[in-house]
Amino acid sequence: MRLFVSVDLPATLAEPLEAVQNELSDADSLRVTDPTQAHVTLKFLGDTDPERVEEIEAAIETAVGKSGVDPFDCIIEGLGVFPSLDYISVVWAGVRDGGGAAALSHLHDAVETELTALGFEAESHEFTPHVTLARMDDARGKSVVQEVVRETEPTVGTFRVDSVCLTESMLTDEGPQYETVREIDL
Repeated sequence: MRLFVSVDLPATLAEPLEAVQNELSDADSLRVTDPTQAHVTLKFLGDTDPERVEEIEAAIETAVGKSGVDPFDCIIEGLGVFPSLDYISVVWAGVRDGGGAAALSHLHDAVETELTALGFEAESHEFTPHVTLARMDDARGKSVVQEVVRETEPTVGTFRVDSVCLTESMLTDEGPQYETVREIDL
């Protein structure tokens, strides 16, 4: 099983996410994500033995409890890229400071602590709460993406975060398909 821990966006934000993706439609070599499967990844686990699911679920429950995070409102707005505007591999919509970014960071830190204790690899980069909008295959559309990121500040919307999900990612010819394995309430 290919697993990750996420906060899932509601279906009501799929249309505004798609509208932001449409701003990038002139960028060659850009592959957009399915806005109906939008989420904030807290921790990517990768290929995992299905027999470990129960212990992973328990670790996430512990992490949620230790995080001290209660249900909160999350505001998705603004654009960014990884790793930089000079070399773009991912285009994303961000989580506003004061709009849930701190709570998501607390959840990430707690999940990271509990799951690395189980032997999962620690993250090698700082956590930036975001929703992936697209991936770039090569630099052909870089200038379009740079312009959109620099000149637009879209607000996708606000949603209530009241759970964390253990999610399975199944790779298909049409792109990844996600299925919730377990939802853990805050």
